[in-house]
Amino acid sequence: GAACPSAGQIRAAFLRFFEERHGHRRLPSAPVRPRGDPRLLFVNAGMNQFKPIFLGTVHPRSELAQHRRVVNSQKCVRAGGKHNDLEDVGRDTYHHTFFEMLGNWSFGDYFKEEACSMAWELLTEVYEIPRDRLYVTYFGGDPSLGLSADEECRDVWLRLGVPASHVLPFSLKDNFWEMGDTGPCGPCTEIHYDHVGGGRNAAALVNQGSPDVVEIWNLVFMQYSREPEGNLLPLPQHHVDTGMGLERLVTVLQNKRSNYDTDLFTPILDAIHKGCRAPRYQGLVGDADIGRVNMAYRVVADHVRTLCVCITDGVYPGFSGAELVLRRILRRAVRFCSEVLQAPPGLLASLVPTVVEVLGDAYPELTRNANQIKDIINENEAAFLSSLERGRRIIERTVQQMKPSTNFPAEVAWSLYGSLGFPLDLIDLMLEEKGISLDSAAFNELALEDAKRKAGGPQAGQPGNTNTQLDVHALAQLRSSSVPATDDSPKYAYALGQHGQYEFSPCQATVLMLYRDQSLQKEVGAGQRCGVILDRTNFYAEQGGQDSDQGYMIRLGQQDVLFPVESVHLCGGYVIHEVTAVETLRAGDQVQLFVDEAQRLACMTNHTATHMLNFALRRVLGDSTEQRGSHVTAERLRFDFDTKGNVTVEQLQQVEQVVQDLIKKNEVVHMAEVPLTLARRVQGLRAVDEGYPDPVRIVSLGVPVENVLTCDSEAAMQTSVELCCGTHLLQTGSVEDLAIISERQLVKGISRVIAVTGGQAKEAREVGQCLAMEVDSVSLRMKQRITSIPEMQNLSKEVGQLTKVVASTAMPQWQRRELQTILKALQRTANTAIKKLELQQAEKKAQILLAKYCNQPVIIDTVPADSLSILMKVVNQLCDKSPGTSVLLLSPQASGEVLCACQVSKNCLPTFSAADWAVAVCTQMEGKAGGSPIVAKGSGNAKGMQGALTTALEFAQSKL
Repeated sequence: GAACPSAGQIRAAFLRFFEERHGHRRLPSAPVRPRGDPRLLFVNAGMNQFKPIFLGTVHPRSELAQHRRVVNSQKCVRAGGKHNDLEDVGRDTYHHTFFEMLGNWSFGDYFKEEACSMAWELLTEVYEIPRDRLYVTYFGGDPSLGLSADEECRDVWLRLGVPASHVLPFSLKDNFWEMGDTGPCGPCTEIHYDHVGGGRNAAALVNQGSPDVVEIWNLVFMQYSREPEGNLLPLPQHHVDTGMGLERLVTVLQNKRSNYDTDLFTPILDAIHKGCRAPRYQGLVGDADIGRVNMAYRVVADHVRTLCVCITDGVYPGFSGAELVLRRILRRAVRFCSEVLQAPPGLLASLVPTVVEVLGDAYPELTRNANQIKDIINENEAAFLSSLERGRRIIERTVQQMKPSTNFPAEVAWSLYGSLGFPLDLIDLMLEEKGISLDSAAFNELALEDAKRKAGGPQAGQPGNTNTQLDVHALAQLRSSSVPATDDSPKYAYALGQHGQYEFSPCQATVLMLYRDQSLQKEVGAGQRCGVILDRTNFYAEQGGQDSDQGYMIRLGQQDVLFPVESVHLCGGYVIHEVTAVETLRAGDQVQLFVDEAQRLACMTNHTATHMLNFALRRVLGDSTEQRGSHVTAERLRFDFDTKGNVTVEQLQQVEQVVQDLIKKNEVVHMAEVPLTLARRVQGLRAVDEGYPDPVRIVSLGVPVENVLTCDSEAAMQTSVELCCGTHLLQTGSVEDLAIISERQLVKGISRVIAVTGGQAKEAREVGQCLAMEVDSVSLRMKQRITSIPEMQNLSKEVGQLTKVVASTAMPQWQRRELQTILKALQRTANTAIKKLELQQAEKKAQILLAKYCNQPVIIDTVPADSLSILMKVVNQLCDKSPGTSVLLLSPQASGEVLCACQVSKNCLPTFSAADWAVAVCTQMEGKAGGSPIVAKGSGNAKGMQGALTTALEFAQSKL
């Protein structure tokens, strides 16, 4: 009732407790888009932003490195990737895609005693949770890893007054936390809450998946590091990392059994009820939830929170990575809104103010971005709803025409998936509701074909596509039949809307001819792939290095049948659209064409950026820099050019800067068709060696085409002016950013550059910054006087791993080169330092042995040595200082292996061979050895070591 604290008060109390009572520094939540961690789609735990501290890669001069004790409430998203909660959300009352993680951290400051005592104080004194309802678990040890039970932690809880019956040991699975396969890890202690209480002992229900006894807080004690070999080493500094899900804590403190019954969700559920025609939310699950109405409430409430947080933090619904996951979340929410809750369009965006009301105080960035969030949700919802409606009609119609007990046709499903962006699980669900299954094998075959096609057309020497490459006979036939060339001018029909978005004009056309298996046809049957020739088109055909458009066409008056357009080619003035006929297609059919606008816009961005890059390269490298080829796709751009020598780091930076300046100026991109002869006269015109049409299209950045064409104009020398048939942006500002992520010489004198734009460029820079900080951190540690060989070897290994990551990650090329130069030098420094330390160690050991054996002809002994390299150096030192002596040393290792190294005095050759000596000794230890007559080395098993020493002496005596 009224005594229940609100979620806002609970969150604030947590932060205040650690900040005011225990001197923690309060930090804001990091955005949910991970900074420079390509392995993560979203920030999924409070510790993500502190990873560099735990890994020791934090820059000593950075703000992060100054933290000792910290508290915050972190926005987290778990969907896609390893922690994929998406499909579980809505089915139960506790899974979420977005949640808040309350956490306190100690970086080398306090440890188990203080962490447990603070947690107990907060839960029992501040939140006043009855002590008899709390149970704590601790790590019970693991003999296989040589880890004993964490009795220190157990004793802390007992001293705090927790009864022994409430302090429970658990195994590695439940109470040992690891960041990954390698890296910081350690035992943890969890605090569990019994919802039932009433004086019972619920110890038997802890960690058993009971809904009555739930974990609320996990305290991790990072005290080990898991090495690549699997062994654990103690960390030089101990850390504490705790995490408590706010949603679960609020459920406990508001005396509820479901997260959705707390005030984090009830205002949103009420707003959903007001905006839809469904009955009120009742909290039902499983079979009791008739028509999945309650599940829909939970899905929409959860997903709208995630959408608000992600969009605010710069993750928008899109086509790959985190953006693709968010698009699925949005589409899942939209479907539950419209199909289950019977809500009118716009419900999802109408919930944004309520989400802002619930979360805005804690995360003020939500309040600032509320309108933008609504716009993005509405745009995406509208696009999906029209697809959903059309998809449902297509499925209904196809099902009616199907023969009983047959599978749903794969080509129809493929057209839904490819053209309307229908998630596969959605198609399966819709069919499942009708008791029909998809012809999965045929569908997978279509997907495989598409993947092959995208991976790069026919290989050299293989025939091209017989449906899109018109042969000489087909071309002659078209002309003799007076079929006119395709009017493709509508591909340039687009404009900027009032909010700065691109609007593409629709295009209507007539099918003139179909082409299949190298023959022209007037009709093509359902399920067949063919080339479609129209009188006009707004599709861009692959040419001038720019990828073709994709999209779909529909017959006029028949909105339900989608013909996916998979690729578009230009052949002899005819534009051929590669289409899978979902139904019979005939010459004379009237069609409407829809280009995939997102893909087209990405190509336009990258093509305009290519022109800017071409100009920048000439500006920086000189006028003799000529284009040798380019390729523009939606994902990236590739540009080949003449170059006198290698492109330097400074030149790459300058090229990027010239492009940045053009982006900042937001120049108008002028385009016009002019007679070829006139175009050729332009001073400074960029053109590649290919046949241009006449009239030809000129693309000029910032200078109107008529100004470029005037006599004696030098305007084209100062900006980018090119002959180009591609589709371009209307203003350069839309490129946002450009990063060159690769530059290499293809052959001497020709370089290839690969670049990305917009968000991808920004991401590449962020990753570059993070890697630069990691390299910086290693450099600083290398400068400290390290006297331990294992420590130096670890540092050397770290340099090796960083070198691999820097080589393979998308980041600015100039920065990659800089970091590679630094890493190369660091690797040399580390190798030299290891050699030097090994020599020093070897010298000391050799001195001791020399004193012990004083000029004897043979020295056979065991010595401690960390590696075969050190052992060999000890042997070398002994023989250098006592040339007449032959030496064999064994070194037992902790692993049970015994290392062996030997050297024979030159005076004893050829009767005495080091290789034979080592083989005899190592065979005795069931091992192997090899080498030359003078020096040899090997290894064996500790069980045979005593016998091996005897063998070594007997062998030497028999030879001397």
